[in-house]
Amino acid sequence: MATVIDNQSQRFYAAIVPPLLSLESLPHRQRATVAEIAWTSLSVPEARRLRELGFDEGVGVEVLHRATLGKGPIACRIGRMTVAIRRAVAGAIHVSPVAG
Repeated sequence: MATVIDNQSQRFYAAIVPPLLSLESLPHRQRATVAEIAWTSLSVPEARRLRELGFDEGVGVEVLHRATLGKGPIACRIGRMTVAIRRAVAGAIHVSPVAG
């Protein structure tokens, strides 16, 4: 059985739920909330480290600095801590930008 959603419903839903971005592509100094983490795309040590650093769904995060060459780590604030994570790991973290 297929569900049909009209265009008006899609616009309403898009207005309520902002699109998800990867932490890797989050603009500099934009506050966001971690919406989901693709745990299965990470190695066991990477996933363990993220959990130890406090990364989990619902946590606030902000990108503070990116390496200039584009392949280096990303410095971000999570809670009151500043941590550096690899770009590949940041790509597995999906965030929802906070308005305002």
